[in-house]
Amino acid sequence: MSIKINKADLKRLQKNIADAIQDANDDTYKFYRKETPVRGGNARNKTKYRESRDKYSITSNYDYAERLDEGWSKQAPKGFTKPSFEFLKNKLNRNFKKI
Repeated sequence: MSIKINKADLKRLQKNIADAIQDANDDTYKFYRKETPVRGGNARNKTKYRESRDKYSITSNYDYAERLDEGWSKQAPKGFTKPSFEFLKNKLNRNFKKI
């Protein structure tokens, strides 16, 4: 038995996978920011998305980020990291079902 893989099909699949991951990360950042409580706007303004060659990161760069993520705010009683991670998992599952 042998399996033959067309290089063009493989490249297309790799691009689809990369696009699915990129889309999921972009949408997760938007979700994360939306879930971040807003009173004066500082928390949302200091939430940044960074992409490097080998990783993606969302950073909440303010002193009280941990408190907010632990449910300190009535606007986000479940925090925002855990709901965002669940959103990312669901988004990736949906994206990969399409591939």
